[in-house]
Amino acid sequence: MGEALDREQFNRLKPALSSKTEEFRIYHYGSVTEEDLWAYCVKKLWRKKDPATMPLHEMVGDILSISPARYMTFSQVEGLKTASEPGAFGGLDADEFKALLAPRGPASG
Repeated sequence: MGEALDREQFNRLKPALSSKTEEFRIYHYGSVTEEDLWAYCVKKLWRKKDPATMPLHEMVGDILSISPARYMTFSQVEGLKTASEPGAFGGLDADEFKALLAPRGPASG
């Protein structure tokens, strides 16, 4: 999907996304943005669909049916995927990161 079409769809669905982010704030998930929910829809809910051909009412229904638990599970999985990418450990490679977290011998004292 082209970026212009993506932005156009986002703008058309912004009222539903805003409504859902407000609902998330009520449940104390205030850090979730409209862009976060949009990414969730595109990457998770509509990954096997073409949003450019989806009816507007179906997209709005999908957005309004997002539960905080489902979104947070997705967010955690995405975070783990990002953490496992090369260079995700603050410039350390995986072996250096493991060495940093490896238990050391007994402390003398």
